[in-house]
Amino acid sequence: MRRVTNFSAGPAVLPDEVLAQARDEMLDWNGSGMSVMEVSHRGKAFTRVAEQAEADLRELLQVPDDYAVLFLQGGATMEFALLPMNLSAEGQVVDYLVTGSWSKKAAKEAASVRKVSVVADGAPSRFTDVPDRAGWRLDPQAAYFHYCANETIEGLEMHEVPDVGSVPVVADLSSTILSRPLDIRRYGVIYAGAQKNIGPAGLVIMIIRRDLLERAPASLPNILKFSAHAAEGSMLNTPPTFAWYVAGLVFQWIKRQGGLPAMAERNQRKSAMLYQAIDASGFYRNPVKPAYRSWMNVPFTLPREELDAVFLKEAEQQGLMNLKGHRSVGGMRASIYNAMPESGVAALVDFMADFARRHG
Repeated sequence: MRRVTNFSAGPAVLPDEVLAQARDEMLDWNGSGMSVMEVSHRGKAFTRVAEQAEADLRELLQVPDDYAVLFLQGGATMEFALLPMNLSAEGQVVDYLVTGSWSKKAAKEAASVRKVSVVADGAPSRFTDVPDRAGWRLDPQAAYFHYCANETIEGLEMHEVPDVGSVPVVADLSSTILSRPLDIRRYGVIYAGAQKNIGPAGLVIMIIRRDLLERAPASLPNILKFSAHAAEGSMLNTPPTFAWYVAGLVFQWIKRQGGLPAMAERNQRKSAMLYQAIDASGFYRNPVKPAYRSWMNVPFTLPREELDAVFLKEAEQQGLMNLKGHRSVGGMRASIYNAMPESGVAALVDFMADFARRHG
């Protein structure tokens, strides 16, 4: 069996141990003679899976009891609309910080539901920098403040939680969650698509302060209410059971690695290795201001666009896959989530150095 080094931005690489366990249990899960995909989500066996996954996630992130943990479906993009529906009332303003493609999409979607105030927009810098905090136009009466911690496309990451006073902070942590410890108390809501550091696509994790669950208007249909999902243990309707099961395996894998402090140390080393190779090369370039460089998604360009196709072809021949940058920004992008081993980044760095010698 040949396993390549997969730098995809998402769906992304999963730990080999997790994939092997899921493979081994595929036809006969826990001696049931059935796949985990075939058992009732309301049966005792799967209920134990769900409860253990939540317990492990709470342990990893040190989630306080006054926060609910939800396992939802629909993708993080669905939350772009559901958040203003659940957290604000008709006529209320919601604040959005725009630092890249995903926060821009979130603000646009929210604007179809509520009045959105863009407190600052990084577009003039082509999303390579975060607008100076002193210039943010914050509304102290806003229902909430939303930002995207890591812009997967542009490779820009905010490493500190913005201080916006008493307004609840809502954060899209799709590419950041589980890559390092978090202070959950700094947030009102965290949400994250699974297909980066959690598990397969099709699952969304939400951690929400319980008092915010009561904000949803009574007229909102139950299926759209976070409070209704919380009341039913994320089983208001049939959940994505396989994705939930694999996410639970990933949580256990992270615990075996030493938890989030160990993940943070490893991720810092990986990103530092790659950025050092880029900066020292005189051949490659990363456009993001160093203070906001992402640990998870590292874009870089070559000196001449005509080299892009050659780079990708030669990289694939070496088993280094999915390095093409997003179509909106071009160039290359290496996504180095938790499951990417340091040896994978080292192999990329070696290839980049060899390529630069031959084409510089």
